[in-house]
Amino acid sequence: MAPAYPTIVFVGVHREALAPLRHLVRSGAPLLGLVTLVPEARDGVSGAVDLEPEVRAAGVPVLRVRKVNDPECVAWIRDRRPDLLLVIGWTQLVREELLAVPRIACLGFHASLLPRYRGRAPINWALIHGESETGNTMIVLEPGADEGDIVAQRRIGITDDDDCETLYDKVSATEVDMLADILPRLRAGHVPRRRQDTTQATVMPRRRPEDGWIDWRLSARRVFDWVRALTHPYPGAFCRLGERRLWVWKAGLDGALAAGATAAPGTVTRDATGTPLVATGDGWLRVLRVQREGEPEVSGAEAAATFLAAGTVLAGRPGEGS
Repeated sequence: MAPAYPTIVFVGVHREALAPLRHLVRSGAPLLGLVTLVPEARDGVSGAVDLEPEVRAAGVPVLRVRKVNDPECVAWIRDRRPDLLLVIGWTQLVREELLAVPRIACLGFHASLLPRYRGRAPINWALIHGESETGNTMIVLEPGADEGDIVAQRRIGITDDDDCETLYDKVSATEVDMLADILPRLRAGHVPRRRQDTTQATVMPRRRPEDGWIDWRLSARRVFDWVRALTHPYPGAFCRLGERRLWVWKAGLDGALAAGATAAPGTVTRDATGTPLVATGDGWLRVLRVQREGEPEVSGAEAAATFLAAGTVLAGRPGEGS
């Protein structure tokens, strides 16, 4: 028997939305419509995917938009008279006119333990800051970004094997768990909620592709965290190799290499397997996947055998001296 879910219009575009949307379709939830971005707008969003194939077999109507708050979109959603507007993996703030449409509430998720890490790119920032734990929070959406009441929350551990892609997979799994727990309770119109403690709030700034410069003078741990925070599906961490950029898509830590580097930061050597090691401010970082500007992505070992020879010096942002 299908769970007693309220009627839903789903809004999403990021890969984070895949697992929750699949869960709703497979569980027979009453989906009245899917709102997602037109292809041209979707192409400008890191981690965006086409969600329409997920609902096609179920016959769910789909509206592709540039902006969710456009009058045509608001009218389309209003005509469906949903109990719930569910916003997952969406980068645009939902304004008051649309927030007032659903009968019960407009709910969304924020990939942190709110009120910490409000704002943009919470998963990326948690990795950059070397956190060992993050989380995911279901909230009642309000006009202010990430300020709504907390409906449910889950903690998520971060290991050295995680990067931004694997953490978003964990985030999606917690969303499925919270939806299965909370949605049946919402059908009667009861929304469990508690206010955020604003005294504990932190707000993260927006990140842009040009913010990805690697500073090899930092510790091996910090560079490692930087690389895994910005890797696929995001624009990546990069440095300079001569006159071209070099993206580092995957790196590895080795405790035996962290005792100290005997070369200037950014200097390349190799380990016994032929994998390149790069000197940092306090040790060596193993480089496992790289991409030279204008060329395909390759393994570190392949790069070492071609363009990343021992003695090569990688530089950071112009003017940083690394």
